[in-house]
Amino acid sequence: MLQNKTGRALISSAGLEMPISSAIVKPFNEKAVRYKPLYAAAPRPWMYVFIFVMWIASLAWFEPRLLQLMDMAYNLPTWIALALFIAFIDFAWLYGLYNVGVILFAVGHRWFGHKPETALARSELLEYPAVALLYTTCNDFVEESVLSCVQQDYPNYTVYMLDDSSSPEHQGKIDAFAARYPELVTVVRRPNREGFKAGNMNYGLSHFATEEPYFAIADADEILPVDFLSKLVPVMEADPMCGFTQANHRANPNAESTLAQAMGIGVDLHWQWYQPLRNNFGFVMFLGHGALLRRKCWEEVGGFPHIVSEDLGFAIEIREKGYRGRFVEDVVCYEDFPDTVRAFRIRHMKWTRGTSEFLSKKMGWLLRAKNVSWTEKLDILFPTLNLPLTLVYFLFMINANLVLPYFFGHSADVTFVLAGQEWALPVMSMDAGFQAIYDWDFFAITMLAFFAPVLCFIIGLAHQPARLFRFLSQSTVLYAALSPLSSIGVLAYMVSGKAEFLVTGDHSQKDHLAPGAVGHLLQRVKKSWRDLLAKSHPDTRIVQGFELLTGLLFGMACLYTFQISFLGLCLAFVLLPIMHHLGWNHRVLRVLMYLPFVLILLGVFVAGLSLFGLQSVFFGYGFHF
Repeated sequence: MLQNKTGRALISSAGLEMPISSAIVKPFNEKAVRYKPLYAAAPRPWMYVFIFVMWIASLAWFEPRLLQLMDMAYNLPTWIALALFIAFIDFAWLYGLYNVGVILFAVGHRWFGHKPETALARSELLEYPAVALLYTTCNDFVEESVLSCVQQDYPNYTVYMLDDSSSPEHQGKIDAFAARYPELVTVVRRPNREGFKAGNMNYGLSHFATEEPYFAIADADEILPVDFLSKLVPVMEADPMCGFTQANHRANPNAESTLAQAMGIGVDLHWQWYQPLRNNFGFVMFLGHGALLRRKCWEEVGGFPHIVSEDLGFAIEIREKGYRGRFVEDVVCYEDFPDTVRAFRIRHMKWTRGTSEFLSKKMGWLLRAKNVSWTEKLDILFPTLNLPLTLVYFLFMINANLVLPYFFGHSADVTFVLAGQEWALPVMSMDAGFQAIYDWDFFAITMLAFFAPVLCFIIGLAHQPARLFRFLSQSTVLYAALSPLSSIGVLAYMVSGKAEFLVTGDHSQKDHLAPGAVGHLLQRVKKSWRDLLAKSHPDTRIVQGFELLTGLLFGMACLYTFQISFLGLCLAFVLLPIMHHLGWNHRVLRVLMYLPFVLILLGVFVAGLSLFGLQSVFFGYGFHF
């Protein structure tokens, strides 16, 4: 057995031994290949060059026509409304082209990309450095998940169950499980719960898992493959500047809930298209679980930052130190999709406020970071800004579907002929000035931006059209209807400046529903307001009331302005909080959940008739005539 001068392990493959900085591995074609040391080089910028070139070309082509809309302005409010409308359209095209660029480069990476991580994951170590496997739990213990931690085929590791549970029942289950593996499992409970999940991991690494050079993180409901450690450690050993290796994820195929079974394919396709290419063209994000990390990096940055998005905060801080992450596509963990609509909404609120907190505290730091390339900065900001920007989209819906029709709408009749009898429906039509954008090319780029976020699902399920229709219909009710909920989360964070770590699998989170001071209406109102700012928990009546009110008010406006697609979205706004209570399996809701997507498709079809002379303009999920 050989070691280099530093005493670090050597990697063996095909009977050869070599230093870790220039490992020879056996790739898929069974031929030994030597490649350059895997040091933390900046990714290639070509994907973002493509995205911005296409965006600038689109602006050059379409902006003159969009600016013609400004000729309709007759006072300052109308000028502002039109300017905001144009600005949002420009920005929406950028995000649409971003999603298209990711798909195109993902295809190229899949067929032609260099993938040293795949080869290294198949290599063998001659020595096995110690690993601490951190299993994080807070009232959401899942025995199948922790079993996957104690059944690793790696010979040198310890499982630390970092238990933040407040429930005696969950604590008892954890203690009973640990007693079955006394030499392998250590239970860690800290004296307080400061710093959310980050504080929990920092405490465990500071007081218990103090010697291991590597540590892995598993969520409470995550199932690790048996070779999780044995495949990820060689990647870390091959590159001393690799701060973490992020494993791939798929939806748990054994999920019991019908919601998880229906939506799990979305998790699979998203990971398939949006993650592997980041090794070469973007920023590999540490996603908080299913990853192996280098303790030295954790020490250099002073531990995980005490924010809800501690994973992304950690990833950018170690990148500034010169380290980077690597995504290993062939190591696949299983994760559970939330088993109820309520849990799904709780998770989304945690992500929304956590991302808002990250951008508030880290965006300026990130933009000033010297060792993070602009390609990486863009690859961080595009997906992270997506959630907070739902507030911008919500304001756009108000502007495009209420304000502009008020300023530029005119009463008209839409006439239907049925069985020889005419029916006239009074609606609001838009000013003739909008004819400037009634062209086929404008319609085409609008549809591209509209469908780009679901392009990976369309491609992945194109061979199963029935399943594709079912998935897109159900996704519309879950994801497209989140805008009011997200907007509340962003606004509440802007006012309070705080984010709360809501545990998706913790079914005991009821403190936000605790009654206020009995007999004092003002005190109850104050408590509700404080809870809204502190957590914006989807269980609360004020949050659900806002969603219902938004759907109803927008829906009434849709009927008068004859906006078919936007009416579908408004229906989804109403259905989502109802599903929060009645559940995914309610018979009536299982039928109604298809209606929003059907209305959206109908609106797209009607808008397509503009190519044949029917004047219509797309106003973000809505079509004015």
